[in-house]
Amino acid sequence: MGKLDGKVAVITGATSGMALASAKLFVEEGAYVFITGRRQESLDDAVKAIGRNVTGVQADSAKLADLDRLYETVKREKGHVDVVFSSAGHGGRAPLGEITEEQFDNLFSLNTRGTLFTVQKALPLMRDGGSIIMNGSIAHLKGMQGLSVYAGSKAALRSFARSWAVELAERRIRVNVLSPGPIATNALTNLPAEAKEYFLSGIPRKELGHPEEIATTALFLASNDSSFVNGSEICVDGGMAQI
Repeated sequence: MGKLDGKVAVITGATSGMALASAKLFVEEGAYVFITGRRQESLDDAVKAIGRNVTGVQADSAKLADLDRLYETVKREKGHVDVVFSSAGHGGRAPLGEITEEQFDNLFSLNTRGTLFTVQKALPLMRDGGSIIMNGSIAHLKGMQGLSVYAGSKAALRSFARSWAVELAERRIRVNVLSPGPIATNALTNLPAEAKEYFLSGIPRKELGHPEEIATTALFLASNDSSFVNGSEICVDGGMAQI
């Protein structure tokens, strides 16, 4: 018996890294997953890597029409959703004094607005007792130089979780934020050596996390193992934002 037997999950931005690792694990634990990505070639590769019980839908979570098409596909193929892991997002550095309107709009459009509508548009299909997971970041807890806009776009998700946990209480739908620390994805491993050293210096074990460590936490939040976890933020950061 898998922890997600018979469940239907939607995972956005799942063509690589943490979200792809989560999609693989969800399928291993019995779920059928719908994944999204902006580039069809990467999406096709991710579907092949997952191997079974998966549908890929090309979609940009910042575009509401794409989200409508995603959930139309889910409704047509499965009829309902049990788990939403809103993971699509991106980062970017911009020191105060150099922040542009375009940078602000790009980050908030995907990270914040996209997450909101990914969740809201799922609700008509969500079964009572479901789980909503939002991909946050410990950046909003740390005050990292040059990351104020990115951190702000993720801080909003923590507020969403508190409010939505109350609003969805009658349906027993749980809402939580999974906030990674430095994880060994392409975005981080391709940084200059001094940038990587900065992140490593803040982690007690002096090692980056791995996508699979995010995936196991996402599984916990998606499954009944976390039935009494609601409106919370779980930091998977090796202690970086905690000590």
